[in-house]
Amino acid sequence: MKKPLLTTLAAGLACLFAGAASAQTLKIGLASEPTAVDPHYHQTTPNEALIYHIFQPLVAMSPDMKLTPALAKSWEATDDTTWTFKLDERARFSNGEPFTAQDVVFSFCRILNNETAIGGGLTNVARRIVAIETPDAHTVRLKTAAPYPVLPNELARAPMIWSGIAKHEQLRYAPKEGCGVTSPWPTVADFNKGDLVVGTGPYLLKSYVKGSGIVLERNPQYWGEAPAWEQVRMTAVPAAGPRLTGLLAGDFDLIENPAARDLKRIKDSGFAYTVKPSVRVMFFQLDAGREQSPLVKSPKGDNPLQNAKVRQAMSLAIDRKAIVERIMDGVAEPANQFIPPGMFGSIEGAPPLEYNPKKAKELLAEAGYPDGFELTLSATNDRYINDAQLTQAVAQYLSRVGIKTQVDTMTRSVYFPKRAKLEMSASLGGWGSETGEASNFLQYWITTRNPELGVGSSNYGRYSNPELDKVYLEAVRTLDDDKRSALLQQAVKIALDEMPSIPLHFESGVWAYRGDIQYEGRADQRTMATAARPAR
Repeated sequence: MKKPLLTTLAAGLACLFAGAASAQTLKIGLASEPTAVDPHYHQTTPNEALIYHIFQPLVAMSPDMKLTPALAKSWEATDDTTWTFKLDERARFSNGEPFTAQDVVFSFCRILNNETAIGGGLTNVARRIVAIETPDAHTVRLKTAAPYPVLPNELARAPMIWSGIAKHEQLRYAPKEGCGVTSPWPTVADFNKGDLVVGTGPYLLKSYVKGSGIVLERNPQYWGEAPAWEQVRMTAVPAAGPRLTGLLAGDFDLIENPAARDLKRIKDSGFAYTVKPSVRVMFFQLDAGREQSPLVKSPKGDNPLQNAKVRQAMSLAIDRKAIVERIMDGVAEPANQFIPPGMFGSIEGAPPLEYNPKKAKELLAEAGYPDGFELTLSATNDRYINDAQLTQAVAQYLSRVGIKTQVDTMTRSVYFPKRAKLEMSASLGGWGSETGEASNFLQYWITTRNPELGVGSSNYGRYSNPELDKVYLEAVRTLDDDKRSALLQQAVKIALDEMPSIPLHFESGVWAYRGDIQYEGRADQRTMATAARPAR
């Protein structure tokens, strides 16, 4: 007996989608290559995007930056300085071992004993934790020295690892004494070899070869919903043109950051795209704290960047609207502060940052530099959207007001270590406030560097303002949301008045993909294979 046509079609479609979900390989073209598979190495978006296919934090952020359960199914503040997390009993590592409270202790201990890490973001989070109690295998109490209401938000960027990758006795949270670990702590090189890459996430690492590509395979032990793709291949193609050519030719199924000017061509060619406003602010951080700066030459032999009037003049010299329209092809928003409007702690109704070259020249003269000075802008040329072009544009604006500006761009593998060694005077930065509120940018980039307090780890300009520090520290210890928001707005206003970092624009995440795929973008700009599904 012949089956009805609709039944046959439905069965065929079901087989098609089942095949796509179970057997297909998703080929992704990346704009920037991850520098390591070590989850505690360097907090950059490409690194985090790769890592969160394999590892998971206690709590996670949704595509719209809302807290969601991950390895912890629930959490609550049980007193002013204690957060209690209930771990999900279903969670398993890719080797079949259960995820327990001991792995939480080990993860935070390794963060604080990771000598190969770049940047101090995760270290700052871990330092806020003064004690970890594990009353049972699936309960963890994290204690802080002072009230810290945003700790769950911060933990969304702290991946958990398996305690079995190192030899240890009974684990205890005593980082300075080694926590009971008896073997050497694993390094970034150890992780990059692949053997230690044991996570709880939806994918396994099959291969990681710098400069060649990354291959992930579905984790059969994954305790959540299985991802649509059996295998994922990621290849970095830094130039937007070749990346788009790869998509159109079928070499890629999904690419990140196509040029905005190509979106019409993408659509007309039968492909689709997603544009998602992001939380990433692009900015220049200035060497505002040192009397001598390596890439500044002043007629007076000093460092003009120490003068707030000079920093304000530099901001006034930049036409952010023109940069967004001409350099970013309209796929960005001019920044008027360090976090997008509407985020917790942002200044409500803040006006655009003024473009006024005449006033900029007047401020330079008032500051004692009527004839300007010489400055080199340092930037990546393979990390952010149009980073080299953006830097050239800013250099032209500064030159027009009398600051003789040169540009030095380099690959991120060279750039980030040089910046960490304080070898720059004005460095391009990009930061997504992935905790969903204003304290995040302030904590890393603006506050006075203080490792003991876990603040200022990315303050490469060594700016210091005791008034701002006081307001910020009061804010992050204030449990009342309204009071905390008001304090954060006050700290943001001080930072804008002082301008140790000059905000430029907020990037948008852009992805292009085959027409038979659906893709949900993220405000943190991570490219996730788990967000791509066969279209139905």
